[in-house]
Amino acid sequence: MGKVVVITSGKGGVGKTTTSAALGAALAQNGEKVVVVDFDVGLRNLDLVMGAERRVVYDLVNVIQGEAKLAQALIRDKRLETLYLLPASQTRDKDNLTPEGVEKVVTALRSAFDWVICDSPAGIERGATLAMRHADVAIVVTNPEVSSVRDSDRIIGLLDSKTLKAENGERMEKHLLLTRYDPVRAERGDMLKVDDVLEILSIPLLGIIPESMDVLKASNVGSPVTLAESASAPARAYFDAARRLKGEAVPVTVPGEKRGFFGKIFGRKAA
Repeated sequence: MGKVVVITSGKGGVGKTTTSAALGAALAQNGEKVVVVDFDVGLRNLDLVMGAERRVVYDLVNVIQGEAKLAQALIRDKRLETLYLLPASQTRDKDNLTPEGVEKVVTALRSAFDWVICDSPAGIERGATLAMRHADVAIVVTNPEVSSVRDSDRIIGLLDSKTLKAENGERMEKHLLLTRYDPVRAERGDMLKVDDVLEILSIPLLGIIPESMDVLKASNVGSPVTLAESASAPARAYFDAARRLKGEAVPVTVPGEKRGFFGKIFGRKAA
């Protein structure tokens, strides 16, 4: 059975879709069979980031409503044989997602893939809670800004109360992914430092993605940064994050600093 991972945040624009595509591609590049599911019904950006927008015929809502079979809606990546996309609908709204329908789709995907990566919409509304409901692991994506971190803290509360694991009295495995980090601005006090974010959220650190134009360039050509700019600093950070997600002991280095954060990842239990 595959592992279901939800990529979530309280605030929009922090890099969830970029992260979903980059981690999905990184895992697939290591031979894992991966599907990335877009839960952002009504907006739908994951297909653009993955360069598959012209291949969308059926989507998640079509499958849930019984208008198409799951196999008809899945799109195989043109570069990686083991990477697939299940796109969101652009013409429906989030009310078309039903708990029963989502459970059926996630269960089917879990049995067919090693990793099911759910790209959640921002916030605490229906789409977000349904995206996280069946997750085994949550990756909380945040920028080093007070508003983003505060909203992420609220999402952690939802993960501990609104998921199936929470209802069953189990602990949700949660990880922090810090995106758009700029060590110069952090040193000036223009953004929070890594230690500050870790102290506020108190969940293990999966990785730090540095601020870089390489991420934007990759998105503009419709490719995950781990494919389009595989030697770039953000891509290397995502590759390392994917290895940690698989359970490998890989120390985190803060961009611009030599010290590592090994203890911050593996030194405490997953919150």
